[in-house]
Amino acid sequence: MKRFLVVSDPPAAPGYLPRVRFLCEYLVRKGCDVTLLTEEYQPLPFPHSYPIETIKMYSGGIFDWLVKTVWTLLTDWHNRVFACKALNTIHQTPDTFDFVICSAFSDFPLGAAQRIANKLQVPLLCDIRDLDEQVENSRYQYHHQTWWTMPFRRLYRAVHIRRRNKVLRAADNITTVSPWHAEFIKQFNPNVQVLYNGFDDKQFYPEDIRTNQFTISYIGSLFEWQQPALTKVRQVIEELNKSQLNPQQSKILLDIHTPGCSPVPYNRLGSAIRKSSIMLVLTSPDTHGMLTTKFYEALGCEKPILCVPSDRGALAELIAFTKAGIATDDEQEMARFLLDKYQEWQKNGFTRQKVQHKEHFARDAQYDQYYSAHI
Repeated sequence: MKRFLVVSDPPAAPGYLPRVRFLCEYLVRKGCDVTLLTEEYQPLPFPHSYPIETIKMYSGGIFDWLVKTVWTLLTDWHNRVFACKALNTIHQTPDTFDFVICSAFSDFPLGAAQRIANKLQVPLLCDIRDLDEQVENSRYQYHHQTWWTMPFRRLYRAVHIRRRNKVLRAADNITTVSPWHAEFIKQFNPNVQVLYNGFDDKQFYPEDIRTNQFTISYIGSLFEWQQPALTKVRQVIEELNKSQLNPQQSKILLDIHTPGCSPVPYNRLGSAIRKSSIMLVLTSPDTHGMLTTKFYEALGCEKPILCVPSDRGALAELIAFTKAGIATDDEQEMARFLLDKYQEWQKNGFTRQKVQHKEHFARDAQYDQYYSAHI
């Protein structure tokens, strides 16, 4: 039996890190022994068939957080102390685990996982979900900071990137979420491959559900750089409701669910997508390789996708490859797409996108390929 220590940042609400959780469940189904090691942050109410060990790093007070954040910047306290506590928590001999897998969006817990793998003398497999460089000035990470920390962002970013790259160079194997990410990481380590986020076909599957409302749904975080696209979509919907639909017709509704406003519980995501008429994805041509999980989940449910604007990159290419919808900057093209799907909804009471190649993005199929090649 192969034994895995999976080290991750906290699988916290609202998404609970589906990529990490699916990896753990997949390894368990393959007959492996799996332990997930993470930082104590929030209660973890999702079901899991593997043990989860949590390590408390902060007391919860703002002063404690501030001091430790500064000390981390200077001495890498977060990774160092987490690794030390983890090794004490494991309470096992060095041959307990066969692999350490680390999934991260930042330099934590990469540095901790490297220390643990070195101590246990086992291979380190890194899974990189995000890179600082994928959005200009790392604007996708702004929600992790407060306004008064922003002046320190440039220093923090430089230190974080240097520490991250050091671990990437030492990793035995690396997976990441898009071709852009893989090409970027190859400058540090050639042993990298794409493992798309994909969808769990047990949760995200098609079902024709008749509804009384034509709803465009957005589910996920909303960052400042996405606001122009959202404004454009609102304007198109408003114009269609005024000029194309008569007073007796049901209006087009935009339904937004963010972590801070009407969040959708993780175990109801599939149902929420299947009840939607269109799934909205907001991106930017200034982003690189950001293939949001909601794209794959909508693909699994065979719901039409409206991506605004086109990223002119990997996401637009995947939408075209799978025939999952459209990625566009053009308001007239958006309007035609919405009206076409609205007419389909009027006729049937639901929408269903005739997607192609979605089997390539089922998580089981992806992890089968990875497991057979590297484990």
